[in-house]
Amino acid sequence: MIYGYARCSTNDSKQDIKRQIRDLTAMGAEKVFHEYAKGSDPDRPQLQLLKDSIHAGDTLMATELSRLTRSVHHLCHLLEWAAHQRIILKVGGFSVDFQNDSEPMLEGMLLMMGIFSQLERKLTIQRINSGIANAKAKGTPLGRPPISVDKLPQVFLDNFPAFQAGQISKSEYARRCNLSRPTLYRYIELLANK
Repeated sequence: MIYGYARCSTNDSKQDIKRQIRDLTAMGAEKVFHEYAKGSDPDRPQLQLLKDSIHAGDTLMATELSRLTRSVHHLCHLLEWAAHQRIILKVGGFSVDFQNDSEPMLEGMLLMMGIFSQLERKLTIQRINSGIANAKAKGTPLGRPPISVDKLPQVFLDNFPAFQAGQISKSEYARRCNLSRPTLYRYIELLANK
């Protein structure tokens, strides 16, 4: 059996995991496990389900190493697990066959890719923190700008009486206003505290 694994760090409103699923299916994956979770977290439910499903001779594919992990420590555990399971591991353009004696150079390349993936994550975090510190030093307001009742969208205000009267649900209210549920809740709370 050929399994695929797809992962994005944030939810589907910010990142689309479907591209990875399409790519894995095109690469021959018969079943794709996917989830939204941090790559540095080794305890991911869908990854664990995949690991519980896979057997000797099966193949595990990911579009790139950072989808499987962004931690060298976790990568080492994954490689040991793959060798113990005697599976084929395909990541991007690399394929390591653990059914037989694997190629040490390919394992080494995967580990090097893991080092760069972890480095990329740490540099990204460093750049974000530096940017936040710089914005604070310049006095730039951070976070979502405050909103007042007079700035609420008209479509929200037009539908509020129907919501208050119980004629429409929160889901219908959000759909009519084309708002996310958290934004809708924030607007409702703002009106309630007016």
